[in-house]
Amino acid sequence: MNKTPSKQQFYGQQLIAKCVLTSSERFCVELDGFLQGVIDSFKTIGSRIYDPKTRTWSFNIKDYNLFLTKLGPLQSKVVIQKLPSFILTCLNTPQNEVEIDYDKLDPVLSSSLLPFQVEGLKFGIAKNGRCLIADDMGLGKTFQALAIANYYMNDWPLLIATTASMKTVWEETIRKYLPSVSVMQVQYMVSGKDYIGDSKILIVSHDMMKRALDRLLEKGFGVVIIDESHVLKCFKTQNFKAASLLAKKAKRIILLSGTPALSKPSELFTQLSLIDDKFFKSFYTYSERYCDGKQTNFGWDASGKSNLQELEIILSRKFMIRRTKEDVIKALPNKEQEIIKLDTKLNEFSENDKKVLNALANKYNTQKNGAEKHALLLTYFAETAKLKIPSVCSHILQVLEKKIKFIVFAHHQTMINAIDEVLKKKNVKHIRIDGNTGTDQRKFFISKFQTDDNYMCAVLSITSCNAGITLTAASLVLFAELHWNPSILSQAESRAHRIGQQNTVTVQYLLAPGTADDSIWTLLQEKQDTLKEIGLSKDSFDNMSLKQQCSNDNVTDGLNISSIGESSFRDITSYFTPEKKRKHSQTDDDVFNDGFDDILCKVVEKEEEMFNDGMDDILCKIDF
Repeated sequence: MNKTPSKQQFYGQQLIAKCVLTSSERFCVELDGFLQGVIDSFKTIGSRIYDPKTRTWSFNIKDYNLFLTKLGPLQSKVVIQKLPSFILTCLNTPQNEVEIDYDKLDPVLSSSLLPFQVEGLKFGIAKNGRCLIADDMGLGKTFQALAIANYYMNDWPLLIATTASMKTVWEETIRKYLPSVSVMQVQYMVSGKDYIGDSKILIVSHDMMKRALDRLLEKGFGVVIIDESHVLKCFKTQNFKAASLLAKKAKRIILLSGTPALSKPSELFTQLSLIDDKFFKSFYTYSERYCDGKQTNFGWDASGKSNLQELEIILSRKFMIRRTKEDVIKALPNKEQEIIKLDTKLNEFSENDKKVLNALANKYNTQKNGAEKHALLLTYFAETAKLKIPSVCSHILQVLEKKIKFIVFAHHQTMINAIDEVLKKKNVKHIRIDGNTGTDQRKFFISKFQTDDNYMCAVLSITSCNAGITLTAASLVLFAELHWNPSILSQAESRAHRIGQQNTVTVQYLLAPGTADDSIWTLLQEKQDTLKEIGLSKDSFDNMSLKQQCSNDNVTDGLNISSIGESSFRDITSYFTPEKKRKHSQTDDDVFNDGFDDILCKVVEKEEEMFNDGMDDILCKIDF
């Protein structure tokens, strides 16, 4: 691998001039020092602009070769870090406007597309059917993907890889909007032994895509749609390797994800390589440029970020189209986000309990980064969540007084069970969907909540219900617990804030001081800032209104809230005994598979299957 030379690699003091793209028309040059000859050369280029705040010079991209020529005589004094060749190739590829031949589309589907979805279809055609549709949740990525696939129907059969929970959604959409395709030619593959010879459209889970790879390759799919493509973010998984082989054989590959990168730029590479595996040449090249990639004592570190403005330009020109709800649906009601500061009443716990919790928090805060720190956070997260149960349930009882429909998202089974118990004791009709809810039952519950005014609350697992469902009957969304990926939370918010919503949506994050919420909220803010820099998010966790939880004992109506979930609280000093610590470390990968960034790469195939089939909540049952 050819690494960019540093000043220390050369004899004498050499200036480094780093070129970075700032727009599709301009690039800037970052200097690590001052050399009068360089500045004099810059001043001879007509398109030059100097920014005194950043102390950088920028030029029109058309003058890039002139810029290199001007610095040529100074090559003994200046090291030029040039724009990578893939950037120049991308910029030199014309962005042609395409005209849609509507005769290639099913009339029912084409007449159902909204104007911005037509633009998504045009983008897909302009990219010859190899693209990533990364629109915000609730903007109809399914319609756009089907339209692009329908446009290239001559290249079928069509393969759709999705999550198990989205299988019904795809089947219903195809049946309703592609009536030109016989129902008998649409098949969902349940077993690797299923006969698929007559299918024009085959729907598979991400796991089945891996398990039945040989048969799928033999079938020869010319068009492939991969839904929720961010689950393929790690190139070490068998699912990604299967998707890569299918993508190389297909003429068209359409990726769908409202959250293509959950927290960092490295997660994008696998998806981009499915579209064009030769563009960046290698992960090393990509990560060195955009992930602040560097060699460490533990190997190649690509966990950082760099040149994100340039990456955003490359994504939009070459790979991806992304629109937010605010961009395309002017009539969509507003979304208001609030932090509700809970009263955890820690003084009601024994001094020993508080001492243990403080010790665990201190141990987490002083621990260096790595698997040990992650494991501590997850342990702290699971235990301190139980402290929130009385306050969360009290807040829910207050909400019930308003007689409005609302959604409650939680993560741990202990929290979900406690909320479920309170609603049952108050005789409140509600639905509950978690990892144990079957596909048909899930569909029935969603319909019940949407159409029956008697059902006031939907209790949902964050990991099982953050995508693929519409619950616009609710205008209030509560987060009893957090998730460490901001994109997961944004997706969950969008179950109510989407097309079909008639009212302003209020989102309340119930945070408890002195618990894991303190650490996780900071992580969320940092990750969200990174996603905003890449252009993958406009949401923010920084400027929410803060409210104190109201104390109102009248709403309990004799219900002993403080006792709910109390029996599940245990002395956590046992986690730090040698025997328990060894046992806990053996289950780290199982826990991390529940969505903790890219630790999924280390998970065995059985856990990976649960993740791809939407069964994340099974992991919530793990008793730490």
